Amino acid sequence: MSHKSINQVVLGLLSLSFLLLGASLFFGGNERAVTAVTQFFGVSQWLPISVANKLAGGAFLVTVLCFFMPKKLTALSKVAFYLPLGISAVVLLTLLDESRWIADLGGFPVIGSGQGIIKYFAVIPLVLFLFRHNAFSQSAHVWLNYIPVAMVLFWIGGMKFLELEAKGIEPLVAASPFMSWMYDYFSVLTASYIIGVYDIVFAILLGIGLWLNLPKLILVSGLACGAVFVMTQTFLFSTPGTFSAETIITGLGHFVIKDLWYIANMAIIAFYSFFNDKNNNEL
Repeated sequence: MSHKSINQVVLGLLSLSFLLLGASLFFGGNERAVTAVTQFFGVSQWLPISVANKLAGGAFLVTVLCFFMPKKLTALSKVAFYLPLGISAVVLLTLLDESRWIADLGGFPVIGSGQGIIKYFAVIPLVLFLFRHNAFSQSAHVWLNYIPVAMVLFWIGGMKFLELEAKGIEPLVAASPFMSWMYDYFSVLTASYIIGVYDIVFAILLGIGLWLNLPKLILVSGLACGAVFVMTQTFLFSTPGTFSAETIITGLGHFVIKDLWYIANMAIIAFYSFFNDKNNNEL
């Protein structure tokens, strides 16, 4: 696999997610992160959420358009680089709002809004890979992409040990043809615990494999971590209410589609771990 190939994979996943998010917001879909942004920056009183959603949707759509503009158009290339970073930074700043956290439950991010916000960490290394590839070493790219993967798996994995999260994922698991069997053998809480252990253990093992350069451990743990994000994409089709004729995807769809970013993160990690040595002349 060449750098050009992995570049196309990352660009495709990022573009697809931005296109769906942008179109949904622009046509009236409600993204909790947009509400969080307007409230955090104190503009919700004079900026209606409907307008804010259109502005956010437009920003996503403009980003996608600029992604595919010729690189010789320097101004648009800069927009393609800085705009997604700006979107991520603005959303991530809202993590400073106390309402994004559950203080009495260990400081985990609020289900839906908080967890949806921390996913924007995954966008940053993807944009750096696409537009500032030579500014970082191969090792730096690996760790920049591992950090958001580990962060979301630790955080969301940790949430699985809380009853409110166990009940929160119940509709997703129950409707899934791949996971519903768990409720045949385990209670809702126990199934959630198992999922949480899985997320955390394999995130740790992937980090160990990368740190010690253990290809077999990277392969096994990487596939296990990647399976988490691939599985969430199946929820788009198995869980009722993820798509809407008016807004393309609903709030749940917004939450799930962002995991395409983590699939892209994992693709970059796999590229440098298993394919890059064969293609050094292409980099």
